Amino acid sequence: MPPLIFDAQITFAPTTDLAACANFYETVMLLPLVLDQGSCRIYRVAGGGYLGFCQTDAPVTADERLILTFVCDNVDEWHARLSAQGVVTDGPPRENAQYQIYHFFARDPDGYRIEVQRFLHSFPPDGTA
Repeated sequence: MPPLIFDAQITFAPTTDLAACANFYETVMLLPLVLDQGSCRIYRVAGGGYLGFCQTDAPVTADERLILTFVCDNVDEWHARLSAQGVVTDGPPRENAQYQIYHFFARDPDGYRIEVQRFLHSFPPDGTA
């Protein structure tokens, strides 16, 4: 039997203002739009990882347990970019010894927590990507 392998991964989240959400992820976060389904928009984050947002009329309550984490080497530059775009962050990037990361947090227009981070060790831990 061939191994069961997925082709991609998409995380969908609701938004009450798809236009504001699209503006944020396209012009601030610079994510390429790969599929516009009218009431849903799907963005490529990295490789086969995607983030989708769908319009909803129900109020969106951003759950503190959900964090949209973007992993990159240039955390300081992303902090400067988001700050220059008027995005409020929780302070400058900093090291977190417990998780061995360098990171900061911000919020998107729906209040979702965004984390921009760099691992201070190889990731994935076995060195494969």
